[in-house]
Amino acid sequence: MSTYMNNNFSIVPHMINKSPGLAAYTAKNFMLHSKTSNIDYRLLRGRTQNLSLVYMKLTPRCNLRCLMCGQRGVKGVLKGQHAMDESKKILTLEEYKPFIDQMRFHRPLFYLWGGEPFMYPELMDLASYIVKKGMGLTINTNGTYLEENAERIVRDKWGAIFVSLDGFEDINDQIRGKGSYQKVMRGIQAIDREKKRQKSQLPHVGIVSVVTNMNYLYMDQLVKAGQDYGLAWHIINLGTYCNDAIVEKNNQCYQDTFGITPTHLDAYNTGYNQGIDGDKLSEILKKCHSMHSKYPIITVPVIEPSKIGEYYSNPESVVRSRCPIPWSQVNINYNGDVHFCADYPDYVLGNIKDEKFFKIYNNKRAVKFRRELKKAEHGIFPGCLRCYQNMLFGKRMKGY
Repeated sequence: MSTYMNNNFSIVPHMINKSPGLAAYTAKNFMLHSKTSNIDYRLLRGRTQNLSLVYMKLTPRCNLRCLMCGQRGVKGVLKGQHAMDESKKILTLEEYKPFIDQMRFHRPLFYLWGGEPFMYPELMDLASYIVKKGMGLTINTNGTYLEENAERIVRDKWGAIFVSLDGFEDINDQIRGKGSYQKVMRGIQAIDREKKRQKSQLPHVGIVSVVTNMNYLYMDQLVKAGQDYGLAWHIINLGTYCNDAIVEKNNQCYQDTFGITPTHLDAYNTGYNQGIDGDKLSEILKKCHSMHSKYPIITVPVIEPSKIGEYYSNPESVVRSRCPIPWSQVNINYNGDVHFCADYPDYVLGNIKDEKFFKIYNNKRAVKFRRELKKAEHGIFPGCLRCYQNMLFGKRMKGY
């Protein structure tokens, strides 16, 4: 099913076989993104009318404290009293509805996350509203609230659920919190039971494992065990990491270009990339991808095996260039702020509570960001070097 570190398109035939309608909808949006990154990026002067993917960060709250997390981890920006203060700013369902209604013509894919999205009080009704409006819905969750919501999740026909799982019980609970592994397992099983009971193919459920120096030696064992979980995919995320030099250079870039000092990038300067043996991880990933799996095994980013060590030991190396995200994707923060970079909401374009989205999407701040990004060295800012969005959608550098 999977090819070793070559490409991630093995998920396409799997989705077509399981849910042709959802597969066609998803393919349409990814083709629009491809068209945008290859045509609009080159020809348009900082403006775009394309929209293929909308990320909605619903809440800053989370019930876990994953060590490497840029929000609630060891260097996270959303902890303590600050997190409590920020949680008072979340939008209500009624405030989200006009924004979702504006999306009906473009019909982008919606990706809901947090924090932990299940801690957003109106998640179930919001998800139902998006689906009823004819748009695809995916959710990123730590999986600890799936069990009690399984019946409605299946009934409301969510498209896909990405569940975070970083290892077997001892490792996963050390990274994410005591008891989290068992809750995730019960949740995945509950969704599977409900799908059978309701005779539904939806939602597709897959796991996402973030590689750290705490779990990388056991990744093949987790992938092997996952064959019994009834999954739709297993994504191995090589992780978002940076260092002091990258943070300093990015801060200077934003000060010079936009007149602001970013505050979020340093949260990924955690050191959990240090000590990862690239040769060992390469062999482990080879084992993962060579398994006769029932579902796709996907590595993000796709990278040449010989370069894995450098990916971790030298975060300043350029793996992906020419980020096209601002031309077809957008992020909505829990307070309604619109920005382009999922993990780094420092440069705000506007707020959906104050004006219509598409006026914000091509306002002066949006155009300036796109133009400056395009002019930057390699078409990325210094802080983009290991950005998850850029790892997924940026242009693959020669040799990587």
